Amino acid sequence: MIPDEDLHRHAVENLEQADALLFGRVTYEMMEAAWRPPARAGARPDWMEPFARTIDAAKKYVVSGTLARVDWNAELVRGNLGQAIQQLKREPGKGLFVGGVKLPLALAELGLIDEYEFVVHPRLAGHGPTLFAGLSKLVDLRLVSQLEFSSGAVAMRYEPKR
Repeated sequence: MIPDEDLHRHAVENLEQADALLFGRVTYEMMEAAWRPPARAGARPDWMEPFARTIDAAKKYVVSGTLARVDWNAELVRGNLGQAIQQLKREPGKGLFVGGVKLPLALAELGLIDEYEFVVHPRLAGHGPTLFAGLSKLVDLRLVSQLEFSSGAVAMRYEPKR
């Protein structure tokens, strides 16, 4: 991802539309290392601070069979993934925001994702994880919105066709 003020503002708006964040172990550990306070003075631009405050304050659920405990306003999710996520989705509120690579694949397999957002950046990397690699079935999507940023990145929001 190319650090960009518009993208960080958009991420804050997305996080504020959810009651909690749902991460796998790897994403949780990566986000915690990057965003948990305190950051040393001058470690990041001022425009990143709203995102840092928002993600720090957010309730988090972490799906992991290897972590013994979590903190940073987080709770472990164990057992049957489908049942656990269905229970979280039944709770009143605005819903969950999912990040990562492996966990979204597992949730897509279970048909538990209500909305997808893909942000395409104007940079070819040639390496890195492939989203939804190994998905066992086709998931047809319907574009519901798109937003272009000054950096040239484009956020496209989709819902599964039902």
